[in-house]
This record gives sequence, C-alpha cells and structure tokens, in this order.
Amino acid sequence: MAETPLGTEPVYTLGSDEAERERLRRQSDELREHACTLLDRVGPLLGACVLDLGCGPSGTLELLSERVGPSGRVVGMDLDPVHVAHARELVQARGLANVEVREADATCTGLPSGGFDLISSRLLLVNIPSAARVVTEMARLLRPGGWVLGQEADCVFICEPPHPAFSRLMEVFVTLYEQDGANCNIGRGLPEMYRAAGLIDAGAEVHAEMWPADHPRRAIMIDLVRAMRPKILARGLLAAAELDELEREARAHLADPHTLSLPYLYFLAWARKP
Repeated sequence: MAETPLGTEPVYTLGSDEAERERLRRQSDELREHACTLLDRVGPLLGACVLDLGCGPSGTLELLSERVGPSGRVVGMDLDPVHVAHARELVQARGLANVEVREADATCTGLPSGGFDLISSRLLLVNIPSAARVVTEMARLLRPGGWVLGQEADCVFICEPPHPAFSRLMEVFVTLYEQDGANCNIGRGLPEMYRAAGLIDAGAEVHAEMWPADHPRRAIMIDLVRAMRPKILARGLLAAAELDELEREARAHLADPHTLSLPYLYFLAWARKP
C-alpha cells in the first residue's frame, strides 16, 4: 500500500472507519441521479462488462448491476480491505449475482487490457495523489469504443455569511489534502486528464448545488473533516478540544436556514477510447 509523504499512513485521505463507511453508503443514494445522468450518455448497457473503480462499501454497484442486466458483469474494486468486505456483504445481501468485488490498487489493477465496455469512478481521483496514473490504467482497461465516466469535485467552500469556525476547518481540510499529495480541485481537470491518457470525445458538465438547512449534504464538508479526524490529531493540525468546538460552531452556522452554503462544484465527465 502506498504511503503519504509523511510515510506513515495510507494516501486515501478520508479513512475507512464506520462513520466514513456510513457516509459513503448514504452518498450512493444521494448522488444516484448524477450517476444516472452520466450512464444515460452512453446508452443501453445490457450485457456490458463494467468496472466501478474505487467503489468503497457500495459505490454504484447496484445501479450498474441494474443497467447491465443478468447477461452483463460488474466488477467493483477498492484498495481498502474493509471497504471491500462491506461491498461484498452488500452484493450478497442484495442478491447481485452479476457483481463481484475485488481488492486492488487502482493504479495497477492486475486486470487484462481491453476487458471493459465502461469504467465508472466517483470521488476517487480527488482523494489520491496518483490520479493521472489511475486514468492511464482506466484507458488500458477499456476496450476500443469503451467509455470512462467520472464524477469529481472542486472544493470551493463558499459560506455566506462567513464564519471563522467554518473557515478554519476548511484551511485544515486543504492542508491535509496538500500533505497527502491529493488535489481537492481536480474536477475541472478531468477532460484534459482523459485526453492526456489517449481518450477522445472528452467532455464535462458542472453542477453547483446549495442544499437547504435540513438536507444531509448541507454539512458535507464538516462530515469530511470529521472523517479526517485521526489524521488531523496525529499531525497536530488541531487539538481534540479545538476541533470539537470548531465543528460544533460550524454545524450550528450551517444549520441556520439564512446561511448560504456552496461546498463544491460537482463535475460529471466522460471520454471514449478510440
């Protein structure tokens, strides 16, 4: 497993504790509409062989299983063995007979070249330092004419009126990403990354969503900071008591219906292998 520049922790910034796994499971439902929008671009997938790269504990496995049908095949892949175990439990519990889940590094999957009609990834590249290598691997795995579909973020952290607790947490968020060598503004670069890997017909659309005060994604950036808590404390970026107080104040500010919050721009991107 690759390590951070500090040499002690896995490079995936957000971790895999139970709270993070539950957040990822909720995310599968919350972002389903965006995934459907991308899949609709490539047309029917009945009988296709598809890969959900960086699937986490659920990813888009159920959606892809529906789209390819009984004659198709879905492979879910994640580096984290805990996420893999939970994804396999999901597959078994939902009876997804056309889905298998594997543990592997997205930069070097060990799968044969040209084996997939479609590769999907969601909020994977934004969290790792080797994004270009992953896109190169995607291109290798696609058959000619196959599609890659990506959903990634640019973290813009708009909060109006501003609040010092929210601003401080976002400073720590960026610092941690930079220390891990990840790019929290990778969304805008997806089409060019695809082209650099030899893919064609690359394009993207962007969504800017502001959720109401009672929506679960309203405090998504605070949830992400909470997932980073072990690293924040281990690296001395904040003390535990200070982190708790900042989170409390930031959540209270976002709970105010008069607060305007736009945490990130959400990019949906696509490209095809010639």
